[in-house]
Amino acid sequence: MGKSTVGRGVAARLGFECLSTDGLGRHPGRPWRTPDWEVPEHVAEHYGTLAVDELITSVLDHYERLWPRVEELVTARAAGDGAGLVLEGSGLWPDRVAALGVPHTGAVWLTADHAVVRARVHAGGRYEAATDAERRLMDKFLARTERYQTLMVDAVDRLGLDRVDVDGRSVGEVVDSVLAVIGSQDAVGRSAFRT
Repeated sequence: MGKSTVGRGVAARLGFECLSTDGLGRHPGRPWRTPDWEVPEHVAEHYGTLAVDELITSVLDHYERLWPRVEELVTARAAGDGAGLVLEGSGLWPDRVAALGVPHTGAVWLTADHAVVRARVHAGGRYEAATDAERRLMDKFLARTERYQTLMVDAVDRLGLDRVDVDGRSVGEVVDSVLAVIGSQDAVGRSAFRT
């Protein structure tokens, strides 16, 4: 289970629309084949040539450029422009979200053990059947993803924001937890009583 699955579950319970920050601007995409998708050359080059620190800088820069669109969308929806919205994705950096002064808005970050994330990527990319070159790209993606999650969790904890761990839980259980946490928030991303 990932952010999109949980986001859709929360949106369904609330009767809201669900959008992903990936849909606002993907960076640059997953570097593994699927039956209906081949890895574009620029994606393979991105993961194949950049060091993990450069990959982190690249993705954080992308999310910084994306933030004005995210902020505009959240602000408009909170003001009643359209249906309620569940917005999910890695583009929701904790420091930016915590600075939002938007009413009727909650935030929760989902976390998972690195082994869980690795298993999802390996399954999605069919790691065991992949070529050595494909495995190197998946390994680089995972290294970036793990470093990103570490930075994100550090930011969430430093800011005292709410997070829910998904390890070993069903989608329904995680959705219940997310809704309970959001229901207890008295500021964007912060519960009145930490859970």
